[in-house]
Amino acid sequence: MKQEVGAVPLSGPYLDEREEELVLDVLRSGRLSLGPMVDRFEEAFAAAVGAPHAAAVSSGTAGLHLLCVTAGIGPDDEVITTPFSFAASANCFIYEGAVPVFADIDPRTLNMLPAAVEAAVTPRTKAIVAVDIFGYPSELDELRAIADRHGLALIADTCEALGAEYRGARLGSHGPSSVFAFYPNKQITTGEGGMVTTHSEEEWRLLRSLRNQGRGDAGGWLEHVRLGYNYRLDDVRAAIGIGQLEKLDEILALREHVAQRYGELLAGIPGVELPWPDDEEHRRSWFVYVVKLPDRDTRERVIATFERERIGYNRYLPSIHLQPYMRDRYGFREGMFPASEEASSRTLALPFFTGLERDAQERVAEVLAAAIDP
Repeated sequence: MKQEVGAVPLSGPYLDEREEELVLDVLRSGRLSLGPMVDRFEEAFAAAVGAPHAAAVSSGTAGLHLLCVTAGIGPDDEVITTPFSFAASANCFIYEGAVPVFADIDPRTLNMLPAAVEAAVTPRTKAIVAVDIFGYPSELDELRAIADRHGLALIADTCEALGAEYRGARLGSHGPSSVFAFYPNKQITTGEGGMVTTHSEEEWRLLRSLRNQGRGDAGGWLEHVRLGYNYRLDDVRAAIGIGQLEKLDEILALREHVAQRYGELLAGIPGVELPWPDDEEHRRSWFVYVVKLPDRDTRERVIATFERERIGYNRYLPSIHLQPYMRDRYGFREGMFPASEEASSRTLALPFFTGLERDAQERVAEVLAAAIDP
């Protein structure tokens, strides 16, 4: 990837000759879609996370939408999710006519508070979409207990957390159906793409039909047994995914090393709060490196400096309920979810990716320190 001299990009994929080799195999085979690479990728992925079944899809958003369909979410149902996430965590059920209900977050982990989820349940609640934000595992057992107590579906938005562990086991292995995403800034990438894992063979078969225009296991190409979608992953992207999975452990270790270096470089900078650390029950998979700054004004001053110095950044993340379409459609406003809004006002994603060099991190730290204390 060609990089501007002196610039530090926000993210970048970690690819080598293996992905090229596998893609060439697909191109030479003539089977660009619905070929054997997708099956290989699904089987390898299921094994990597400890799930019995995996269905490849065109994006993480597509996978979340399909789980909303299999959960039977429909018009005027309520679905509880976090306000501090990417918009797809709510869009996925709005597509089916459901109404978003948000539960505020723990200001330390930035994940939903189970007590807030419990308080948000009403007779109209149909499901919970739990997000493992920035790769930090959510309180899965507590959320599952809430879902079981109220008869709700639990959908795990694990799009940012491939390789993360909750209570000693990788996410995807615990039971709730989970969605992973492979955009280029994720732990592994297929360019665009995603994967749904499930412990139910029945759901797995339904997912494979829904992603393929509603075709059944048997029957002709033009026979559709249900309303479906074109959410397939093609063999070219699956080939890239296989190459990425072959070095997943290496990628996870390298990203953890980059995160540890940031921790060392940033620890002494006044006003910079580092990401919440792992504990015995939660082991993060590093998706992005997000710090908290003292306030919005400080963050905007840092951003202006980063732009002058050609250092990548992003305001991770705006609160979903304050997105313009959410305000207009549902009447959400400031002050409704204060922990999420407070985090949104002062969180900043620094350049972070598998191959980020130490000298680039040192430059980021130096510019950040100078911008905070000009």
